[in-house]
Amino acid sequence: MADAVRERPAAIEAVPVRHLGRWVAAVVVLAIAAEIVYTLATAPNLKWSVVGHYLTHRLILQGIITTLQLTILAMLIGIVLGVLVAVMRLSPNPVVSWVSWIYIWFFRGTPVLVQIFFWFNLALVLPNIGVGIPLTSIHWQASTNTLIAPFMAAVLGLGFNEAAYMAEIVRAGIISVEHGQTEAAQALGMTRLLLMRRIVLPQAMRVIIPPTGNETISMLKTSSLAFVAAVPELFTRSQQIASATFEVIELAIVASIWYLAMTSILTVGQYYLERYFARGAQRGLPPTPIQRLRRLLITFHAPPPVPEELPVLLPRGH
Repeated sequence: MADAVRERPAAIEAVPVRHLGRWVAAVVVLAIAAEIVYTLATAPNLKWSVVGHYLTHRLILQGIITTLQLTILAMLIGIVLGVLVAVMRLSPNPVVSWVSWIYIWFFRGTPVLVQIFFWFNLALVLPNIGVGIPLTSIHWQASTNTLIAPFMAAVLGLGFNEAAYMAEIVRAGIISVEHGQTEAAQALGMTRLLLMRRIVLPQAMRVIIPPTGNETISMLKTSSLAFVAAVPELFTRSQQIASATFEVIELAIVASIWYLAMTSILTVGQYYLERYFARGAQRGLPPTPIQRLRRLLITFHAPPPVPEELPVLLPRGH
């Protein structure tokens, strides 16, 4: 029996491969980043005290509120109208489908700056806007400048342009759902509207949410184009202060800091929203940033587990 008991062979000591190129690349990148930071920090004509002073200035904070309002309203118009245009684009009715295609073609093919400029100056060619029933006295009319103020012109320009992009995003999400599920739902007697609400859209959200988050972040930055309509958003406010104080770069840095802060918050929100809609589609949800940090802090210095040395029992005769 003693011969049958032998000691387990020593564990193989794994030596990790040295990646010299990674270390060299990391050093080069860090050196370039440090040089850029040092150059900005020590620029002789860059006044960081001015940046700190105007970072929480009353006009800057008012501009931030206006920027958020533009982003929210434009995205609401874009999402609601985009879903409608996407459903029209998939309609079997050729007239409805072609109208939606022309809408997408026009608003994606013209710059959003031009569209905001168009709505802002619409009163030049259309002084009044009215609706009514033909051949009757029922008629309503109002001044175009009253209905489409500068803020509304920016919202319409941003929202209608965003709807064209959202229509393609929603359409891609809808056609990503397996066609057999829609056929089964129709066989059960579901209407087209109920089919969209109960079967298609819940599954299409996994495809729709990521690009929609990107579009929201992009919209937050694109709202700076509202300066062409004299809307007092963040960029416009910073330029107004810069025109009065001649601190152009400092105010541009102030606006950039706030844009980075707001887009960072939206990026975190997008991550958790994507994680929520990924339930049921993945075996395990991706870890959150906090979970990744906790795992890194716990396992960074932890040595790899060493298997316990146990005797190996071999059958007799060996």
